[in-house]
Amino acid sequence: MSHHNTAFHQLLQPLSRHEFEALAKQHHKGQKLRSASRWDQFIGLSMSQLSCRQSLRDIESNLLSQQNKLYHLGAKPIARSTLARLNEQQPYELYQAVFYKLLARCSTRSTKHSFRFKNPLYSLDASVVDLSLKIFPWAKCHQSKAAVKLHVGLNNASLIPEFVALGDGKENDMVKGRKFSFPKGSIVSFDKGYVDYAWYGSLTKQGVSFVTRIRPKAVYSILKDAQVNPDSQVIYDQVIQLDSDHAIKQGAPKLRLVGYDCPETHKHYRFLTNNFKLAANTIAGIYKQRWDVEIFFKTLKQNLKIKAFLGTSRNAILTQIWIAMISYLLLAYVQHGAKKGWSVQRMLRVVQVNLFEKKSLFELINPSPPDKQKRDPQMRIPL
Repeated sequence: MSHHNTAFHQLLQPLSRHEFEALAKQHHKGQKLRSASRWDQFIGLSMSQLSCRQSLRDIESNLLSQQNKLYHLGAKPIARSTLARLNEQQPYELYQAVFYKLLARCSTRSTKHSFRFKNPLYSLDASVVDLSLKIFPWAKCHQSKAAVKLHVGLNNASLIPEFVALGDGKENDMVKGRKFSFPKGSIVSFDKGYVDYAWYGSLTKQGVSFVTRIRPKAVYSILKDAQVNPDSQVIYDQVIQLDSDHAIKQGAPKLRLVGYDCPETHKHYRFLTNNFKLAANTIAGIYKQRWDVEIFFKTLKQNLKIKAFLGTSRNAILTQIWIAMISYLLLAYVQHGAKKGWSVQRMLRVVQVNLFEKKSLFELINPSPPDKQKRDPQMRIPL
């Protein structure tokens, strides 16, 4: 029988310990750590993400019960008071840097998206992580609400978040969205929350295409009206110029307006894009694909620990969210080796019950088919 390290150890293989320690030295605050290291903190918090531990005491007791299996991870159990102190005091930027180091490896496993064109396709969106105003007064965004906001540019081919930023709950989506540097030739889809005529012009100059929806009261003039197939869902395909005073001042470029009647929702949509080459139906399909980023947020919130938090400071909250993003990346990294149809959610459920089991991770995500041999009727128990 072949020997295997724990499933947790195998899941962490893409993460270089040498690179982690180098980054930990860069992102260190205060005196030298004695009773526990940043690696011990990472192992404790990532274990809580993958096994749904609910509290600091829960994490401490779980690590103590598995301390003989932590040796191969290069970690040791960590006291809950020490873990709380590290979460409060040591900069969360370490895990932001670790995320992007790991992302460079995950990106090499990208698969093709569902469209014929070869351009990289991204979906841009933001999601609010709700907090209690009484416990987190620093995160106040409304009179009775506190929150932080997670901004994501999701690669639609690999379903991996290649662009991630965390901001205040009251911050406009555009503040972080315009800072993402999408590669030249890529296509980005986003909703009406990202309306910025100057940014439209900037993306066009960078060679980045976008697909969004036009605002109902947008002022524009039609420069050209292309012929459309009367049997298709495309109602019109026009070249327009946004000519309101604001649009002119911001330098809005010439754009394309596509009217589309969705056969599923029976609603009329008006898509705005700076791409004049793709078919009108493809433009509609790209915006529909934006639903992938909504599924990503739903998967993240339902399966990883970003609703109940282990600390109350801003640093503790951001530390926990960045480690949740790292955990998602690790799962997405091994997902490409799983059987077709396995989602990150399904993988997480399998990993949760086998985290410290000494089983092959490949066998866990590629289970053998059930034995189809006929059972002896005499062995059946009548009900």
